[in-house]
Amino acid sequence: MTGGGWSTPKITLVLYPFGAGAAAVNVFFASLIFSWMGGPIASAAWSIGLGCLIGIPATWYFARHIRHLMDRAEAGGTDAGA
Repeated sequence: MTGGGWSTPKITLVLYPFGAGAAAVNVFFASLIFSWMGGPIASAAWSIGLGCLIGIPATWYFARHIRHLMDRAEAGGTDAGA
């Protein structure tokens, strides 16, 4: 990190509600698809709970990616392939 802008943990904290929400929706839709094979459909509480758990690492990795893009932009990197 070059030191400019937000740190990865700060980006993670700001984006976590969106990541957890997206993960919860995906858990619910995955349970609907799984129900076609005889599985149970996840309740809203289970979907939100699992979404909160899955959202932590997912948001962390996304924040690392955003921080990497910010570092490249600060360095003036226009290499689209990297």
